[in-house]
Amino acid sequence: MDLRLRGRRWYAAAGALAVLAGGGTWTVASSGAAPAVHREDQVLAMPDRPDRPGRTKDVRIDTSFFTAGSPHGRRPAVLLGHGFGGSKADVRAQAEQLARDGYAVLTWSARGFGKSTGKIGLNAPDGEVADVRRLIDWLAKRPEVRLDKAGDPRVGVAGASYGGAISLLAAGYDRRVDAIAPQITYWNLADALFPNGVFKKLWAGIFFTTGAAGAPAGTPGTTPAPSGGCGRFAADLCAMYERVAVAGTPDAAARRLLEARSPSAVAARIKVPALITQGQQDSLFPLGQADAMAKAIRANGAPVAVDWTAGGHDGGDRETARIAARTKAWFDRYLKGDKSSGTGPAFRISRSSGVDSTNGSLRLRGADGDRYPGLDHDPHRVELAGHTQRFTNPAGAGPPAVSSVPGVGALGSLSSMGAGLSVDFPGQYARFDSAPLRTPLHLTGSPTATVHVQADAADAVLFAKVYDVAPDGRRQVLPAQLVTPYRIQDARDGKTVRLQLPAVDHEFAAGHRLRLVLSATDLGYASPVRPAAYTVSLKSALTVPTAPRTDSAAAPLPAWTWQLPAAAAVVAALLLLTARRRTAAPAPDPALADVPLQISGLSKRYAGSADRYAVRDLSFRVEKGQVLGLLGPNGAGKTTTLRMLMGLIRPDDGEIRVFGQVIRPGAPVLSRVGAFVEGAGFLPHLSGRANLELYWRATGRPAADAHLDEALEIAGLGDALQRAVRTYSQGMRQRLAIAQAMLGLPDLLILDEPTNGLDPPQIREMREVMIRYAAAGRTVIVSSHLLSEVEQSCTHLVVMDRGRLVQAGPVAEITGSGDTLLVGVAEPVGDALTEKVAALPGVASAVRTEEGLLVRLDGTTTAHHLLAELVRLEIPVNRIGPHRRLEDAFLTLIGGDAR
Repeated sequence: MDLRLRGRRWYAAAGALAVLAGGGTWTVASSGAAPAVHREDQVLAMPDRPDRPGRTKDVRIDTSFFTAGSPHGRRPAVLLGHGFGGSKADVRAQAEQLARDGYAVLTWSARGFGKSTGKIGLNAPDGEVADVRRLIDWLAKRPEVRLDKAGDPRVGVAGASYGGAISLLAAGYDRRVDAIAPQITYWNLADALFPNGVFKKLWAGIFFTTGAAGAPAGTPGTTPAPSGGCGRFAADLCAMYERVAVAGTPDAAARRLLEARSPSAVAARIKVPALITQGQQDSLFPLGQADAMAKAIRANGAPVAVDWTAGGHDGGDRETARIAARTKAWFDRYLKGDKSSGTGPAFRISRSSGVDSTNGSLRLRGADGDRYPGLDHDPHRVELAGHTQRFTNPAGAGPPAVSSVPGVGALGSLSSMGAGLSVDFPGQYARFDSAPLRTPLHLTGSPTATVHVQADAADAVLFAKVYDVAPDGRRQVLPAQLVTPYRIQDARDGKTVRLQLPAVDHEFAAGHRLRLVLSATDLGYASPVRPAAYTVSLKSALTVPTAPRTDSAAAPLPAWTWQLPAAAAVVAALLLLTARRRTAAPAPDPALADVPLQISGLSKRYAGSADRYAVRDLSFRVEKGQVLGLLGPNGAGKTTTLRMLMGLIRPDDGEIRVFGQVIRPGAPVLSRVGAFVEGAGFLPHLSGRANLELYWRATGRPAADAHLDEALEIAGLGDALQRAVRTYSQGMRQRLAIAQAMLGLPDLLILDEPTNGLDPPQIREMREVMIRYAAAGRTVIVSSHLLSEVEQSCTHLVVMDRGRLVQAGPVAEITGSGDTLLVGVAEPVGDALTEKVAALPGVASAVRTEEGLLVRLDGTTTAHHLLAELVRLEIPVNRIGPHRRLEDAFLTLIGGDAR
């Protein structure tokens, strides 16, 4: 991981560097015809506090010096810094290449990293910055290095993140620096970690955890942090972080401490050519940091070029090879004085141009401009609509919205292609939408809007972002996964605030909408833990900056895109000639447009069998408002039928129509069906609520259509919704799966054994939910072994056995029909008599029960005739009448075999 920090003023002190490792170590690396690279490793001693020479312990700085070619010629020097948490080894490859290109290159491990000792001071003026000045002193004494004058080497400084900040600070504190090339770094560290007064807790936690880890006990030159929790960090930084992390709010002292270590503290002194490279996928140091440094350095009269790469601290393609080549060209021009060297455009943006199907990587193209436009150039007004809205910050600030998450910005790199991941929870945000765009709009910079905010707390903490919303309103993408936080103080009486939203480069297509969202929470930041309510109203249009003079180069096409068309045409022709016409889906049946389900002649054989059927010649119909119970013993074919109904498997014969449309895998009508069949899969590390949110987002439908609160009420999980699903019992997982099936309130709801794992009160609640659900005009199909529950909750039944339909109809008709009689007996009836009763004329079946015999007539006889026959068989009958228990009727229908 790379992180970049800065340092404050430091007081230079004279003193030569002592070489602790005498003589150094020389190594040689050859690369074909390229000149050999010589590497000299040395450990240099630096005073811990330059302002107190001789009174403190020395810090040991581990260095490597690279040269190539003749050892006698002088050449410009380059200092290469590494990222936070790394060491000099991370930049060795770049150092060797620059050495081959004619530079003397010095790399080093900063204090507290690699083999260097000392405390991490975040590029403190009297720490890391003082070390760099002494490294420049050391270069001035090397015979390989070109001098501008005695003690003044021709030197450039480059590095990414932490190393990028030190390049800026070196230029600000040491006039001997001649050119710099900082990458993905910060200008003001306080603004980066405490943007607009809000604590960037996830990145700060990663940053300080990285610095705390790996500090070996008893390391010379180090002392334990006061609390023991910050490892190699200096004591003042450790105390500052712990104070802010506990409070959740940055204080003035914390800001002063970080600002003093920032390049912005010496902005007026940085007057050298600067190649500024910043990542678009970077929630740690966003594009606004590069914008501030570019403006300040240009104001000092120095040449500046700005390059927005595709990647950043969150991931994505950092375009390492291209940036290394551009850095080399920059130094050729400003260190070697090579006026023929092209330094590239004043402004460049990397934009995606699709995915390379050969390897799945994101393809990039460059857009150039002859001047850097800044973040507010050529703004376009986009009117937004939305009434005054009230939303809340929940107690404990959870669950938080998800936008910028350290390390997952690679998702943001796909935002221009309609991908990404972001979550806003109902009741925790306000939103304002534009009308559909008539023409495309390319945002390059930082949009702004003005809102009025009122809170029932002293401060309001809001997170502002702009979404790209698809024409159907179901899919929204957060460009680069970025959000801007705001702490609005003294908001009880209301305040009007101008919001500057995240700086991005993103094209909104014609027909899309822009959506301004203000959320009360965000995963990456600290929100107030006390509950609060905010009221927000819109006061202005959204201003969208553009860069119309930035031209995009056409993306080169890979060779295979022009080599394969002929072959593809031949294959397509063969497919057209040989494809089976049966792939075309049957036309919808208008007569069944309002019928939730009709199954006709459905059959499915067991795999590998020609005559064994899981379902055979099954036909039935379900109407609106029905709660249909699908019953049958194990192996009856119930689950196979449901899986065919969901389009998970294809039938061998027959068809299933839902609202008149034939069901096939991926059929559009399945969007009107909600199902829970054979359990549900959840992400175990996410909470129950987060799982439901992410599942619904995957459907691409608007959040408002989910009816999440109703589904959660059904789940009845209470506080467990905020816990990780891996901690759930089987019953809790079952209830969450039922809630997931009901998201969106589908017209047809299918539940397979929904009461498994539920306790009696939850089963009763489930029964009431199904009844209410169907009463609203929807349809429910439930498969269950709890016959008593089916009898109480279902209006209609379909009974299956061995893959075939046994009986279908209303529950009352099946359980209370005159052809099913309960014969009460004075004493138990044996198997022999039961078989004799079943063999009587007009009797379809007879089954023993605890209360006597359950007899089903075939319609050719009556109860009076049956009674006469029972008396003839000398069966002690004490009563006879219709039977209304579903359990016994079910046993009668399947011949008593429940298997």
